[in-house]
Amino acid sequence: MYVLRTGVAWRDVPAETVGCSGVTAWRRLRDWTKAGVWPRLHAALLTELRRADLLGLDDCAVDGSHVRALKDISGG
Repeated sequence: MYVLRTGVAWRDVPAETVGCSGVTAWRRLRDWTKAGVWPRLHAALLTELRRADLLGLDDCAVDGSHVRALKDISGG
């Protein structure tokens, strides 16, 4: 979040702010992403919210900006 909010490079993240060096934070993020942590964490969070009846989807927004656009190969 710090990198996203401030726009600083990973190497410039102050360790005292995030608890480790920016390079270490980046490496952990990379490793956790490769290990599939984020989808599993998301699923677990949704499960807990549903179980506690705290998941309200009456008003929601969907953002597909992270989805890769497919190349049009039809030629048309």
